[in-house]
Amino acid sequence: MSAGRIVLLVLGILLALASFSFLTGGALILWADAALTDEDGFITTSPRNLQRDSHAIVTEPVEIGRGFMWFWDRARADIRITGTQNLPDPDLFIGIATQRDLDAYLQDVQHDEIVDLREPEFRRVPGQVQPAPPDEEDFWTVSAQGPDTETLDWQLEPGTYRTVFMNADASPELDIDVTLGVMVPWLFGLGVGLLVAAVFLLLAGTVLIIFAVRGSRRPSPNGDEAPPHDRYPVSLLVDYPERNLNRLTTFFRPIVALPILFILAFLLGPGLEWGSGWGPWRFQASILVGFVIIPTAVMIVFRQKYTRWWYDWNVNLAGLVARVSTYLALLRDEYPSTDEKQAVHIDLPYPDVKADLNRWLPLIKWFLAIPHYIVLWFLGVAVFIIIIIAWFAILFTGRYPRDFFDFVAGVFRWSLRVAAYAFLLTTDRYPPFSLTR
Repeated sequence: MSAGRIVLLVLGILLALASFSFLTGGALILWADAALTDEDGFITTSPRNLQRDSHAIVTEPVEIGRGFMWFWDRARADIRITGTQNLPDPDLFIGIATQRDLDAYLQDVQHDEIVDLREPEFRRVPGQVQPAPPDEEDFWTVSAQGPDTETLDWQLEPGTYRTVFMNADASPELDIDVTLGVMVPWLFGLGVGLLVAAVFLLLAGTVLIIFAVRGSRRPSPNGDEAPPHDRYPVSLLVDYPERNLNRLTTFFRPIVALPILFILAFLLGPGLEWGSGWGPWRFQASILVGFVIIPTAVMIVFRQKYTRWWYDWNVNLAGLVARVSTYLALLRDEYPSTDEKQAVHIDLPYPDVKADLNRWLPLIKWFLAIPHYIVLWFLGVAVFIIIIIAWFAILFTGRYPRDFFDFVAGVFRWSLRVAAYAFLLTTDRYPPFSLTR
């Protein structure tokens, strides 16, 4: 790919990733607005029980700036505090006041400050003074008092405020159940806005990815356009289908593929990973459990030998994974065979360990390949989008767009080369950052 196409591809992938983040955020916000909002429009916490033997329980200071107030609809209540008195007597008092006024009222009064409301934690403030009943004070910004359950609604105002829970007669011993609610009038609009932005970002990213992929260089029939001495010793080729693909099996591909996926899962063990990095299943360290990797590395390090039947197992399993990946990516519609090569051709030569492999490199190859993991993760995003586009193209035309086909097959080829270098250990030649070469 040319430098310009690479730039377009990178920008498209970044926009697609941003769209997924916006989509997730918008969906979560709309879910919270629908599922967590009560009939009065408040998002409310679950009750928290506050029990202390002091005269008051206060919250930490909260500073509300004028810039923050711009986001709020001042015509509606913003904060709701509901408290339930669990003691038979006296009444419950809830009040909000400026930090200065409340601190002056509680000066030298034993009280507790809430440090964490999730699992209530308190910090004791010592004192010896008996405070006056709170309802006799006139500095409260807003307050509520009653014998059972009291609800206090407050429109946010700029300043630094604290909330206090007390007995109405200012006596010690408190046992209160408290819930907090917040009204966010613009929450629904924010969720919708994020979803709309996600759609636009995804469309823009998809367009850039399409322009980057279209007309990309294709491999020659022998798998490389480079001179024979310069070809990478590992390659993967997928035959482009010369006939229309089956629309029915394409539409139900994830369901139709379940039997072979179960077989592959049993062969690979618990390391099978689907959809990592927004892309189709591909070779990664986390999914290579079924391959003979660690024993092979130990044999190369200590004996300079690659046991032939281990190599045969790895090559045949790699071929099965490639056929299943090809099928899931809609590149072919022949059901993956467990033994026949079909239209997927893997070139993974058996190594001459003593002549071609450094006995110590298996210890660090997985680390040296980290740049490839990062690039392949991003390419997986592009592959995911291309497969979705190809799904629609096959349903309407029966054909897999050739440029898209070559791009997806190229990412699979790149992944196999990285796996061969870092994990299957068949070559010491560092994989090229290329879809074809």
